[in-house]
Amino acid sequence: MPHEPLPSTQSAVSAVEAMAARHGRSVRTSHDIGRDQTFAGLVGADEAGGGSDELAAIPHEALIEIAGPPEVTVRLFAHDEAVVTVDDIAFDVPRDSVPAFLNSVWTGLVHLKQRVFPPSCTMIVTVPGEPSYREAVTLYTLTPWLARRLR
Repeated sequence: MPHEPLPSTQSAVSAVEAMAARHGRSVRTSHDIGRDQTFAGLVGADEAGGGSDELAAIPHEALIEIAGPPEVTVRLFAHDEAVVTVDDIAFDVPRDSVPAFLNSVWTGLVHLKQRVFPPSCTMIVTVPGEPSYREAVTLYTLTPWLARRLR
């Protein structure tokens, strides 16, 4: 299932806020704009000093905090990168897939798979039309919301 393209950080912020509103979640967003404010500006600083004056060249990052349960934060970076953290478990998600990922979390397409040997626990988020997102979970990070998803 193709997702709506989110070509800018602001379009991704708007899509995430709309998805959160659809699920009755409150949102707090903070923006970092400019080379002196963003990680992309610090790492990709123009050594020659002859940068472009176009608005598209100004890095824009955002941190979106969404009330839970589960507690969710979305960190949107300048170059189509995003990190979605669900109850302290971080997932690298393509920016275009973030709204679908959040929809899967809030509609119950999340489960924890536990193995006895070797002992491990994995959080799996199933996004329709995409491969599942998987991250390791330690017993120290197991919240009540996550514990209810244990299989």
